[in-house]
Amino acid sequence: MATSNKERIITDVKGVLDDAEDLLKQAATSSGDRAIELRERALDSLKRGAEHLQDLQDSLVERSRAAARVTDDYVHDNPWRSIGIAATAGFLIGLLVNRR
Repeated sequence: MATSNKERIITDVKGVLDDAEDLLKQAATSSGDRAIELRERALDSLKRGAEHLQDLQDSLVERSRAAARVTDDYVHDNPWRSIGIAATAGFLIGLLVNRR
């Protein structure tokens, strides 16, 4: 699920950037009102992309906060188990680092 969301986001952002690039190229070869209109459309496209990325950032921040709250609750409810998990993880990481 996370991979498909990541791919969709990348595709959306690339689409917005491609649209804006095409519009700016057309604006470079146009003149007068047509060039102004194309530049404005490109700016609108970039603005929509930026808003989309801001929405994604807000969503990720909220999900991170929720995960932190769940982790904090778990550690408070199971302090000794949490210490054991952390010690085991530290030991395994130490073994992996010393192998190199």
